[in-house]
Amino acid sequence: MANLREAQKRMTRRLLLESGLELFRTKGYAAATVDDIAKAAGTTRVTFYAYFPSRADLMKALIDEQLNEALQRVRSEEHGSTALDLVATVAEGTPEAITAWLRRTADDWPAIRPIIRIGREAAVIEPELKDLVERWLEEAVGDIEDGLERAGRFEPHQRHFRGVLAMAELDYVAQHWDGADWKLTREQMIEELATSWARLLT
Repeated sequence: MANLREAQKRMTRRLLLESGLELFRTKGYAAATVDDIAKAAGTTRVTFYAYFPSRADLMKALIDEQLNEALQRVRSEEHGSTALDLVATVAEGTPEAITAWLRRTADDWPAIRPIIRIGREAAVIEPELKDLVERWLEEAVGDIEDGLERAGRFEPHQRHFRGVLAMAELDYVAQHWDGADWKLTREQMIEELATSWARLLT
């Protein structure tokens, strides 16, 4: 019986996260209320607050759980979260490894992009979410820095900034590639991005 209750709790929490994400995406963060989210999840406002003290906390959970899950990021004392495959890819430093990592990441863009967009929208409204997405991106910069350190590539003062440049490129492309008229196929775009990353990181 206890196991069933725990499973039901996990399911309710998952439904609240999924309903919140969908409503934030379709209505916008500002317009989607706690009542809207609870109703879409088939529950009540009281139940919502039993899982999340506020919409902002639900947004934090979307970043911390769903975004990290999509990118296979794991908890890290040093960075908050770490993508071990990104660290390994940067350390290896071959164009083939970088291209393969970017291709895998691009496959996840449809799941990643809405959460990042909503996180930035929410940060304008909720002071406690200020720079939420940027802090998360900084964790990925830390992964690149770790990969460069592992490989002994570049001076220590260069590693972080090269990671900043690489993630800024990736973030911009990920957020705009579907609506931009860049005259490139998806594969050509990944190849160009990989070439730029190889110049920055190897």
